[in-house]
Amino acid sequence: MIDRLYKVYCYWRIHGSAALRQLIIYKLTHKPQHFTDPMLESLPDNNRAINAAQISQSRFQAVTPLRSYFLPMSSTRRVNIVTDSISSGSLFGGVGTALIFAALLANKLNAQLRIITRTERAKPGNVDHVLSLYGIKPEHEIQFKFAAFYDQKYQFDIGKDDLFITTSWWTTAAALPSVPNDKIIYLLQEDERMFYPFGDDRLRCETILRNRNIRFLINTQLLFDHLVHDGFDNIAAQGSWFEPSFPPQVFHPGTKDKDAKRTFFFYARPNNLRNLFYLGIDVIEQAITQQVLDLEHWEIFLVGKDIPDVTFDGGYVPVKCENLSWPKYAQLAGTVDLGLSLMYTPHPSYPPLDLVASGAVVVTNRFANKQDLSAYSANLICADLDRDALVDALSKAVGIATDSGLREQNYRNNGLLTDWRLSFASIIQKLSEEV
Repeated sequence: MIDRLYKVYCYWRIHGSAALRQLIIYKLTHKPQHFTDPMLESLPDNNRAINAAQISQSRFQAVTPLRSYFLPMSSTRRVNIVTDSISSGSLFGGVGTALIFAALLANKLNAQLRIITRTERAKPGNVDHVLSLYGIKPEHEIQFKFAAFYDQKYQFDIGKDDLFITTSWWTTAAALPSVPNDKIIYLLQEDERMFYPFGDDRLRCETILRNRNIRFLINTQLLFDHLVHDGFDNIAAQGSWFEPSFPPQVFHPGTKDKDAKRTFFFYARPNNLRNLFYLGIDVIEQAITQQVLDLEHWEIFLVGKDIPDVTFDGGYVPVKCENLSWPKYAQLAGTVDLGLSLMYTPHPSYPPLDLVASGAVVVTNRFANKQDLSAYSANLICADLDRDALVDALSKAVGIATDSGLREQNYRNNGLLTDWRLSFASIIQKLSEEV
């Protein structure tokens, strides 16, 4: 039983609550077949043997190939996104970027946008909301397809000119056996090897990252340079990079009561290990102890998901904000004075950029070639991954955050892009000529 629960826990850590919930529902509402699809049914126990193929299948169900068939006479060209989910809780950052890119590319190619989800059915209203927020209107009706990896009955058609935008190594792995490889664009927004310890997951991820038959689209030059420096010559040859945009109609300084306390924001995701939740909590505790954060003047917000109850020095209880919708997240960002957002990878990640685009001062960490992010904003301060170094950086950041003139000047001189059409213009033009 303990072994089974541990496997369920590992599955949840990799694929998330939505995928686990869908599998449990499937398990409760379907009778097992001779080859069980849900992971929970195919987990081995000590009382029966399981063949090698089933063992691998149960561990890596997310890479189950897409079930597609070729439709040679199709007159409709499509740009397809393959992603886990587009629920309201998954639209921050990466998934939203994929939707924006796919919609702009589809419009350029006069193609239809089709969204293929693998862990839960899409809610069209979520897509409409994101695209309308950024002023993007698809020229054709959007299609939706639920291609659950445990479902052996669904199928969808592919036309000869269809393009597929994959959003992770596992969605790319699922597409490779089913889709012409030269029609795949892997939107890579992190060094995904760093999601895992050294083991099978990391090895499978790296194998996909070294694929020479697909195109790569990399989020930020910083991440692109890191991957090329790390020996991915295929990405150097077959990849392009873009810088994300932060339109002012979404991210901008908000208004607060002049007598209100200043707002401190910590990006708190304890189950996303690369966000260094425990180091961040230690940094905040030390900053309070040293009066870098004077709780007479600062209110602390922990923003993220799965946040435990936390009490800081002197019994202070921070405000927890979990699973915010995109509008509420953007609204909160506009009220933040100072942020701490850690990412133990080479990508700057979205929250620090969201916050400086909204007028805040932010401390983040250095890693590999991520040493100085001041080209994005002088309000974005990098420090070594060390508690005392981060506390010192917070002390410097407090000085900027409380100097309204300097903070405003830095904000006005931000180097962030503000229009997604500009972010993707050259890439989409190039793709339209090649495909």
